[in-house]
Amino acid sequence: MRDASEGLERAFTGVEDVRERLGATGYLADDATSTVVHLAGRLGKPVLVEGPAGVGKTELAKAVASALDADLVRLQCYEGLDEARALYEWDYKKQLLRIQHATAGDGDGGWQDVHDDLFGEEYLLERPLLRALRAERDTVLLIDEVDKVDVEFEALLLEILSDFQVTIPELGTVRGRRPPFVVLTSNATRELSEALRRRCLYLHLEYPSIERERAIVAARVPDAPAALTDQVVRVVRSLRALELRKPPSISETLDWTRALLELGVTSIDESTMSSTLTVLLKHHRDLERAAGHLGAVTRPDAG
Repeated sequence: MRDASEGLERAFTGVEDVRERLGATGYLADDATSTVVHLAGRLGKPVLVEGPAGVGKTELAKAVASALDADLVRLQCYEGLDEARALYEWDYKKQLLRIQHATAGDGDGGWQDVHDDLFGEEYLLERPLLRALRAERDTVLLIDEVDKVDVEFEALLLEILSDFQVTIPELGTVRGRRPPFVVLTSNATRELSEALRRRCLYLHLEYPSIERERAIVAARVPDAPAALTDQVVRVVRSLRALELRKPPSISETLDWTRALLELGVTSIDESTMSSTLTVLLKHHRDLERAAGHLGAVTRPDAG
């Protein structure tokens, strides 16, 4: 099995090194996350990160890229994503101009000369997967929300994730120059194939504990008073316990904290909560459901 760390200029040296370097980027990793990231680097395995929206799956990939001083290449998945948008396509307009130039008699040897170079590098348009494979620098490849693509598209990923190579009929097999550190994220909206799961190390993320989220806010919004940070985290945690269409994410916790600081708020009361709730909740039904919850969650001793 390939030791991917040999190809990384600033490879992680151990679990504690992962924790410290991710922490320096503002991402506070727990033991499981630090261990999986370390092993992924050493074993050359992709990491499949599952969990509800807003728990820091995408941010993990960004933090790893920052910690490794690597380029981040992101493939945002969506329903209907195909090979042309994910891997490569040919610049048909440029090819057509080349053909027209040759067949018009303006070229050196007409059609025969142009025939063999229409599918050369000059006409190749790299998309995220191919760009990551052919990168000259260390690269983190983020395949975001992979559960949104269909099973057929997963088959394309299998060759890339197994051998860090892909076959382009016109060019042959393209092998990774510096195999990327790969992170796949999933919100578990559909079940991924067993073949894809087998090729990955698995990490499940949930919303953080109150202590860890307090530490995240303190690290990312250091100007926030400790008392305000504690109150923010308790309010958010209480809202997540409701049956909301979209519970507030960690990033929205940070946004709300920054918004409160901008407004000069040092303690959250019912009026402040009511006027700033839209920073946390983004659906009218959720706002209505939370409205009757305001008094309980804004008491200093709530939680």
